[in-house]
Amino acid sequence: KVLNIALPRVRDFRGLSMGSFDKNNNYTMGIKEHIIFPEISYEKIEDIYGMQITVNTNAKTLNEAKSLLKSLGFPFKEKGQANG
Repeated sequence: KVLNIALPRVRDFRGLSMGSFDKNNNYTMGIKEHIIFPEISYEKIEDIYGMQITVNTNAKTLNEAKSLLKSLGFPFKEKGQANG
């Protein structure tokens, strides 16, 4: 749901950064506004909250971790693509 519904609702979303892997080959992404989730009712919102989502992998190498997440449909930015 995060990959296919919530992230595409982020304004100017162009993909996830490949630079967010840690030394243990885990991936962390930040979400600035919880309102990207369709379960959130705009009428009941008093404040906007952000969150960090970390995907822990058992990949032995960075390339294995990247391949795993790509195969799961993580929408990574293409090499050389600008932030935004």
